[in-house]
Amino acid sequence: MKIALLARNAELYSHRRLVEAAEARGHEVDVIDTLRVNINIASHRPEMRYKGRKLEGYEAVIPRIGASITFFGTAVLRQFEMRGVYPLNESVAISRSRDKLRSLQLLARKGIGLPVTVFAAHSTGRADELLDMVGGPPVVIKLLEGTQGIGVVLADTRNAAKSMIEAFGGLKANILVQEFIKEANAEDIRCLVVGDKVVASMMRRGGDDDFRSNLHRGGTALKVKITPEERSTAVRAARAMGLNVAGVDMLRANHGPVVMEVNSSPGLEGVERATGIDVADRIIAFMEKDARPSRVRTRGRG
Repeated sequence: MKIALLARNAELYSHRRLVEAAEARGHEVDVIDTLRVNINIASHRPEMRYKGRKLEGYEAVIPRIGASITFFGTAVLRQFEMRGVYPLNESVAISRSRDKLRSLQLLARKGIGLPVTVFAAHSTGRADELLDMVGGPPVVIKLLEGTQGIGVVLADTRNAAKSMIEAFGGLKANILVQEFIKEANAEDIRCLVVGDKVVASMMRRGGDDDFRSNLHRGGTALKVKITPEERSTAVRAARAMGLNVAGVDMLRANHGPVVMEVNSSPGLEGVERATGIDVADRIIAFMEKDARPSRVRTRGRG
């Protein structure tokens, strides 16, 4: 296959591994800087240009779209889809997963375990009500637009939580207030779902005095054996978003696994090094089986 890899930085570990895996299996891969694509939207002759040449002849596209460029990145991906190019993850599924509120609502509708979560827009003057709805402190307060642990704070006391909620409200920020899963002990599980299978799993532990387990924030990762319930939860969460490839982050709560996030462009470095599993090869192998001409489908709803 001739594959387009949409990525800002060709040198990132995940992108290099995907190129290596595809080429090892006999495919041709072009890495395309998403923000440098120009789109001609036309009914009869839609086209894209990149560095002065037309983007054509591709049979599949791997979108590695950063959160900061979701709007334009999904527009480029839709243009590939309009031309009948098979997408590893569809544009509509990526958009779903990037909208934190929408994704939680979709997961809740499917009966997937979640932490108690309250949403508020511009929450000035409503801190007490929000805290009562979530069951009181300690609580985790998240900006809807935050990524990689940025815009996520833990409030241990009611006064601290009220101050943070009011501060975000004063900034006209949209926030989520969630129960704090203390028993998770600053650890979460990242499951890499490919198709309808969990191909690799790791446990991430927060850095010193940090309840966030993101590797970008200094956390560490190690291989973990997941339970059948955790495996099922990860697959169902990816399916609810409509994603073929996803990183599903969950916590081990006393009442079972709770999903925190479903990532449409999961990093491969941490999980491959922690588990020794060639996740990139599993992704390309899935594409070989799943790719069909003009096969664009919406696996999830909403």
